[in-house]
Amino acid sequence: MENFPVIDIGKLNTKERDSAMDMIKDACENWGFFELVNHGISIELMDTVEKLTKEHYKKCMEQRFKEMVANKGLESVQSEINDLDWESTFFLRHLPVSNISEIPDLDEDYRKVMKEFAQELEKLAELLLDLLCENLGLEKGYLKKVFYGSKGPNFGTKVSNYPPCPKPDLIKGLRAHTDAGGIILLFQDDKVSGLQLLKDGQWVDVPPMRHSIVINLGDQLEVITNGKYKSVMHRVIAQTDGNRMSLASFYNPGNDAVIAPAPIFVKDDEKSQAYPKFIFDDYMKLYVGLKFQEKEPRFEAMKAVESSVTLDPIATI
Repeated sequence: MENFPVIDIGKLNTKERDSAMDMIKDACENWGFFELVNHGISIELMDTVEKLTKEHYKKCMEQRFKEMVANKGLESVQSEINDLDWESTFFLRHLPVSNISEIPDLDEDYRKVMKEFAQELEKLAELLLDLLCENLGLEKGYLKKVFYGSKGPNFGTKVSNYPPCPKPDLIKGLRAHTDAGGIILLFQDDKVSGLQLLKDGQWVDVPPMRHSIVINLGDQLEVITNGKYKSVMHRVIAQTDGNRMSLASFYNPGNDAVIAPAPIFVKDDEKSQAYPKFIFDDYMKLYVGLKFQEKEPRFEAMKAVESSVTLDPIATI
């Protein structure tokens, strides 16, 4: 298997810019995933986020997870479990309105650090969207504008821990899926692995690297690029030892954003438009029930409601 793409985006400000842009283009077209180094987020901030996330799990989440495992009898399962994941999670919303102050059990230091980390990730997500526009031949700001809708993008972080699992062959850390949204920025454990993506029919490990940010593309970018870029199936394999930390931040379109292939990817005849036009929130309502299934039927289902979107006043913006 060829090497997983690791991209130094510090090179964007040097004479090696063209080479870095080519690497991003190749990763988007052929992998749907890549790993960023020299991304501009301070190492000290990342270390603090990791330390406080792990402390919070130990203090507030670990016992709850053990009780859930005991209640469901998961340690003694004999056959494959397909309806739950071996993970302990909570969700922080940053945009359009933060809910960090409302989440119980978070220390004040942790709230403050996560707010700062989210601001840095938001800047990185918007930079990446502009870099994708450049590689795709879209006008600068096109993707941000599409994502904006009328109230701005949705942005949030899923904070996950994947504790040691006695039966990793029978229970996945996280079942295989593609991400519904836009662009995903992952800060993952650099010691305990588990994340895999599906490439050319084979599961490939996403290598844990200290202080890197893993990027992957969601379903909405597949639609907007009319399939030039694709969202990719990925999963988390539970491990028998070690607790894996994962902070996945999702920079998604606003609820009322109208998603459709960009005009430059659709030739004059309608047949070249391979994806439907829809409102992001409608897609999310569908996705919730179908997350762990193939994405193609989701796109087909959205085609069925496409005619009503054309008439929606938002679609004319």
